[in-house]
Amino acid sequence: MNITDLYKLWQKVHDKPMGNWFFSRTISAVVPYTGGLKARVKTWQQGYAKVELADIKANRNHLNSIHAAALTNLGEFASGLALTSMFDNKIRGIPNNINVDFIKKARGKLSAECKTKLPNFKNETQHTVTAEIKDTTGDIVAKVSVTWKLSKI
Repeated sequence: MNITDLYKLWQKVHDKPMGNWFFSRTISAVVPYTGGLKARVKTWQQGYAKVELADIKANRNHLNSIHAAALTNLGEFASGLALTSMFDNKIRGIPNNINVDFIKKARGKLSAECKTKLPNFKNETQHTVTAEIKDTTGDIVAKVSVTWKLSKI
């Protein structure tokens, strides 16, 4: 299953009973590392994604806050969904740089949001996409900037 298939699946099931659960299970099967985060896709549209992360023990660090790697993964996940929603079967992308600004200790339910546009390119390009991760008070706890290497097949 490729990313365009995932986006089509999301469009079919997200508003159905158990659709979000089914989609989250599918993500876990297709992208096991990201699936292990247990984040839930809340909104996925062309160029936009919102992903929520529950505060579970598996994602915590020794300081009783969400681990830096979990925050990084959450931001990369949101950026990837937002960007790849605009792909067709002739475009592929892979992150080649991730920069994270940790602003505040992350505790409680978090949401990562990302909005982007697909750049116009001929063969290959670099495109940086930023996801903001907020806590339930609306405070930004981290900003994850992911540079994607985009190429045409």
